[in-house]
Amino acid sequence: MSIAFYNEDVEKPLFDYTKAESWLQEVIESTLKTVGSLSVVFCSDEYLLKMNRQFLNHDYYTDIITFNYSSRKTISGDLFISVDTVESNAANFNLSFHDELHRVIVHGVLHLLGWDDSTDADRIKMRAQEDFWLEKLSGLVH
Repeated sequence: MSIAFYNEDVEKPLFDYTKAESWLQEVIESTLKTVGSLSVVFCSDEYLLKMNRQFLNHDYYTDIITFNYSSRKTISGDLFISVDTVESNAANFNLSFHDELHRVIVHGVLHLLGWDDSTDADRIKMRAQEDFWLEKLSGLVH
């Protein structure tokens, strides 16, 4: 079991990584699954755009790309997060950078757990899960 935080071409955001790791472990274990190898990689818009083009054949900016390597019982994957887009979305939605960053991180983990956001109904359900887990985190990591 391992949850690790990395950075590519940006500085790593400052927050309590130990508490974030415990929080993500709780999210995963609440589904009766175990944590395998989970990497959270912070990068720039340009870095993520290149990945989006190369691996997903998408030609647009995004806040996160999730690569899922999970098995039935073990959750593993790589979350690539654009710090640039998280910053701009936080400003657009009048949120703190950390609140938006935590939402994006748990969003990626929810994808690893099988949640989908391809329809409006799915997006509403996924947002409710994000809100639930952000409430659990509230006050722990800032």
